[in-house]
Amino acid sequence: MNISAETSAATLDAAANGRVGDRTRERLAEVARLVGGGLAYVEAEIAEAARHGAAPATQAAAHLIAGGGKRVRPAVALLASACAGGPSPDAMEVAVVAELLHLATLLHDDVIDDAGERRGQRAARVLWGNGISVLAGDLMLVHALERAHRLGCAETLAELLGTLRALVDGEIVQMRGRTVVDPSLETYETIVRGKTASLFRWAMRAGARVTGAPREVVDALGQSGEHLGVAFQIVDDVLDVDGDAAATGKTLFADLAEGKLALPLLLHVQGTPAALARVERARAGDREAAAELARDVLSSGACREARRRALVEASAAREALARLPESRSRDLLAALAADMVSRAA
Repeated sequence: MNISAETSAATLDAAANGRVGDRTRERLAEVARLVGGGLAYVEAEIAEAARHGAAPATQAAAHLIAGGGKRVRPAVALLASACAGGPSPDAMEVAVVAELLHLATLLHDDVIDDAGERRGQRAARVLWGNGISVLAGDLMLVHALERAHRLGCAETLAELLGTLRALVDGEIVQMRGRTVVDPSLETYETIVRGKTASLFRWAMRAGARVTGAPREVVDALGQSGEHLGVAFQIVDDVLDVDGDAAATGKTLFADLAEGKLALPLLLHVQGTPAALARVERARAGDREAAAELARDVLSSGACREARRRALVEASAAREALARLPESRSRDLLAALAADMVSRAA
């Protein structure tokens, strides 16, 4: 497989017409076949974790888990391990930790964002209240840290703590936008690298390290994971602006009220500074301003530019993988990076 594929118009068109949701699911099915029972183990263990603790926090966590998910983070952890000859039992634990931590952030994010739904069902905070949703997230975080500690790898645990700091810092920087919108690309990158890319990076580094990979392999996989995480988030942003809400489960411009500027909207504001005033009116509840803003963004080419940036990140993820020995797991990681760029949520 050629893992240094160039950005092409055909790939951009695929991203635009939403063919990648099915493609990504097919790719993850290939991953499941390659890593054996790894993903099944993750599914069983996160469900078991939600049974250990005090109710109703356990019920809130179980409710989120029952809603499903692609389990992308554990998948890339297992593939990273497979690149080093795994997956090993310890790498399977890393995969569980990555998903537990992701679940914790979802339970917390829904409270921060006053979300009504998550994965097509009522959010845990709606059913059990904000306090319980926060504590359910804390419970998943504790389970993740306990499992990471039991691995007995000081470096992996230290990097996990660093990842938690990055996640928190990213959330704090993002929340500043509720008071004053920051239309800078630098701030956007800080948020994306903290909130999304950091966990992809940790999952792939840790999955490889606990399997016994040499440092250069761990470093290459970590770099690939960071670029993959950025691409993953950019595509989410494109769907927030240019997606089919019925297909993606998203409400277009849903993040605007929380001061979050999806990348296409941010790029539009960068090119048309006067649009920032319309952003402020839309945030204040002006439906006409929001509709005009949506039309302007869609006609400006900002979504195409955002997709191009996602493809650049995906290409960088594949280039990092090119430093590894050839293997089916490496090729699947490269293919997954390409597929995610044009996925449908």
